[in-house]
Amino acid sequence: MRPIVHAITPGDHFSPRTGSAIPTVVHGLATAAARDADPVPHLVALAADTMRPRYASAEPIEYARAPWLTRNDRVADLVRARLGGARTATRGFYEPVAAAIRDRPPAIVLAHNAPALPDLLRDSPHDVALYAHNDVLRSYTRREAGRALDGVAAIIAVSESLAGQLRASLPARLAERIRIVGNGVDCEQFSPPSRGRSLEPRPLTIAFVGRAIRDKGPDVLLRAAKLLGRDGVEFLIVGSHGFARDAELSPYERELRELAAASGARVRFEPFVDRPALPDLLRSIDVFVVPSRWPDPCPLTAGEGMASGLPVVASRIGGLPDVLGDAGILVAPDDPEALARALAALIDDPDERARRASASRRYALAHDWSWAWANLRAVLDEL
Repeated sequence: MRPIVHAITPGDHFSPRTGSAIPTVVHGLATAAARDADPVPHLVALAADTMRPRYASAEPIEYARAPWLTRNDRVADLVRARLGGARTATRGFYEPVAAAIRDRPPAIVLAHNAPALPDLLRDSPHDVALYAHNDVLRSYTRREAGRALDGVAAIIAVSESLAGQLRASLPARLAERIRIVGNGVDCEQFSPPSRGRSLEPRPLTIAFVGRAIRDKGPDVLLRAAKLLGRDGVEFLIVGSHGFARDAELSPYERELRELAAASGARVRFEPFVDRPALPDLLRSIDVFVVPSRWPDPCPLTAGEGMASGLPVVASRIGGLPDVLGDAGILVAPDDPEALARALAALIDDPDERARRASASRRYALAHDWSWAWANLRAVLDEL
């Protein structure tokens, strides 16, 4: 197979110092690919000014990135698109990426969340696949999507839920090119504690880990905590609105602290934790909650909680049912009462917590990055 070039969002960091999803996926796939008997080289196109240290799993292709798109740029692009024109500002933003890849030896280019890139590389020697982690076509009409992706070799979606959203924006000839490759999980980095939990008395810890934004739903967990009203339970909210521990609190983060104070529950906040510190943090908790209120296509944190041997309670929305399989507990999204009932059942039944924890670990082991890479390679072999 030809080399694989991952084109990630300009300005995104290919570094373990951040928890950014797309670089984590690229690193997981490239690491798994390196274990093959006939390993396929993985490269990653990224801006030269991005954060170091970088993952060593993919060779960097550096370029000088274009200025960030402004809100006015995006609005103007949307107007141009509605009038049948091209999104010229977005194309200019991605042109340095295309230029860094265009004249390289033939490769398979995976354009992560970048529907502008296939057309920019249309006359290059590469096969280009759109790798969608979110509904990147939600602002596209079918006609525009057809123009932008006409020459694309494949469209990869990270869940069946996302594939359905993409199909709604695509003409039939392109909808047929959609393939599903779910995200994997690093079951070596994320694993249960090597020995039993400490016998020292401590509260049972129920945690949310992720960006502290409304879509992710940490407020739903805090509202459930108020309804539970249990002693001997601690609720832990881990994350910031961005990827910096020292960032000023957003209005939503201040709202979370007000909810915590009013809940009467024992609540602890921890700002953003970088990836090297995350496995130990997950090994210190007892129940993992993913209370998303938006259709999260394939959240990495859910799989990492499962790999850590934790019972996982998540919203029945987006790709979360695929991530949890039959091992997790699904509840209605944006429903604190349903979440509180699910958590009460786990709090009151240690045997059920242990059963769910074992099921989580087994499911994660069957859906690690080697599983994801095997699925991706099968798709790319078609090319």
